[in-house]
Amino acid sequence: MNHLQRIEPKPGQESVWDYPRPPLLERCLRLASQSPKQVRIIFNDITIADSGNTYRVLETSHPPVYYIPPVDIKTEYLEPANSRSSFCEWKGLASYYNLTVGDKQVQNAAWYYSSPTDYFAPIKDYLAFYPSKMDACYVDDELVKAQAGDFYGGWVTQDIVGPFKGELGTWGW
Repeated sequence: MNHLQRIEPKPGQESVWDYPRPPLLERCLRLASQSPKQVRIIFNDITIADSGNTYRVLETSHPPVYYIPPVDIKTEYLEPANSRSSFCEWKGLASYYNLTVGDKQVQNAAWYYSSPTDYFAPIKDYLAFYPSKMDACYVDDELVKAQAGDFYGGWVTQDIVGPFKGELGTWGW
């Protein structure tokens, strides 16, 4: 499948091909007058994160990535992954965390930006988790499907359609 075969969204869905480049930062804040998305992450039977105060990063061809404030994360299970960093042309230099709960550990489970670019300053120190490395991630009560490959860390839900970058044969898009 190539990116020219855009899937037409149905009512209530978003196409990742309608997302902008450079990426858009969208606030997902729980307000009394709204029904925002609640994000939950489970690892080794522990709710690691539970938040209605997240940001979504929306970028062409990518499922959204949710950034969660540290106050809504059980950070006692995180340890800096000193051997890993990466660079995003839009957000800046990312650092990583390993996650350990009981006898279960995953390396580079989450990433964050301690000094993001000006546009992405609101997500300073917010964490994004790879859904493929967690036992379960939810948006509202829907179980998230991980974006193919672990390069982007996008969260696929029924209200997002692709095709998505990261799937087999999409690296050169």
